[in-house]
Amino acid sequence: MTTATRQESIQSKLARALEPVHLEVENESRMHSVPAGSETHFKVLVVSEAFRGLSPLERHRRVNEVVREEFDAGLHALTIRAMTPDEWERQGSAGFRSPACLGGSKGTPDPGAASS
Repeated sequence: MTTATRQESIQSKLARALEPVHLEVENESRMHSVPAGSETHFKVLVVSEAFRGLSPLERHRRVNEVVREEFDAGLHALTIRAMTPDEWERQGSAGFRSPACLGGSKGTPDPGAASS
């Protein structure tokens, strides 16, 4: 029996719950201060009729609800773009980027910290 990766699990849960016409799940953990092979930071682009009439906040809450178990099991960050098919047709994924990592060794030094 093989165990699904967190990426596969997120993709499967979103596909079942939202019946998307387009779904991308990208593991961005490599861009953060985590051990190699981590599955802690993801970017999700999901296009579904389920978002029609919902505000951006309501869409994000819906996606977060679907993957709640993943957060409970160690998922740290999820960048979300949730669109209706009409929005996807007009906008596509242009400009969809995750924010830069500022945690761990990649963060900006504290201006009040003592230097060596």
